[in-house]
Amino acid sequence: KNMKPTLLLLAAGMGSRYGGLKQLDGLGPNGETIMDYSIHDAIEAGFGKIVWVIRKDFEQDFRDKILKKYEDKIPCELVFQDLEKLPEGYTVPEGRTKPWGTNHAIMMAKDAIHEPFCAINCDDFYNRDCFMVISKFLSELPENSRGKYAMVGFRVSNTLSDNGTVSRGVCEKDANGFLTSCVERTKIERKSDGKVAFLDENEQWIPLPDNTPVSMNVWGFTPDYFEYSEKYFTEFLDSPETKANLKAEYVIPWVVDCLIKEGKATCQVLDTTSKWFGVTYSADRPSVVEKIQTLVDEGVYPAKLF
Repeated sequence: KNMKPTLLLLAAGMGSRYGGLKQLDGLGPNGETIMDYSIHDAIEAGFGKIVWVIRKDFEQDFRDKILKKYEDKIPCELVFQDLEKLPEGYTVPEGRTKPWGTNHAIMMAKDAIHEPFCAINCDDFYNRDCFMVISKFLSELPENSRGKYAMVGFRVSNTLSDNGTVSRGVCEKDANGFLTSCVERTKIERKSDGKVAFLDENEQWIPLPDNTPVSMNVWGFTPDYFEYSEKYFTEFLDSPETKANLKAEYVIPWVVDCLIKEGKATCQVLDTTSKWFGVTYSADRPSVVEKIQTLVDEGVYPAKLF
């Protein structure tokens, strides 16, 4: 029997960066948040459990405002990201206040997740097809699979903002659809000639075909990923770059890249027709509200989700 995968929501930025606002902003017709739609879609797509990584000081607020909604719909669990959660013998460098990044957040869920899982951002609207695609991949993995990972590659043209450039991991894959590289490009937009392009390190605009896969931080892993994450975390902490930079972050693409290069894992790039949207700029908000309303009018979502 297929194991139901778990959805891991990276929400430790919640309550700090936006004073709790962005992720809890009611954008749906009945005050639904973007996260509500992700969880609704994940339940529809066959996920069996939801785990959130949050900050400990936000716990009570989170339980009162958020967890209540879902607890009777699907098993839920909270885990906590904390700067102090380091391997034995390591201490937080003096002056460091920035969290350790997305892959450190994933490590917090080690004791809560023992099955294939998908990790996502809590404040991106990914759309249902994205959850169907990753759920299918994870639930069809043979039992006790190791090193068989996936990421959902959104077509770059489906992930742009009308109000400025966006930052995306631009992916390359081999003939079998396995990820070979994922390079963070911090300025991508559709130019006046109608072509999508990114600004490279030499300040040149380089065109990108509309269907180029980009990472929107939707990753599918088997539980062995936790062991690898711990091993590479000490390498990250020991590196001179990290020691020289109080803001260095331990991020998912870096770990996946190491594993691919060392032949320890493959990462299948899964295509999705989903159109991403999110509030990158405050000017994006009205169009997100409108897009959600359209999906409700078309019957894709009920007017009241939970």
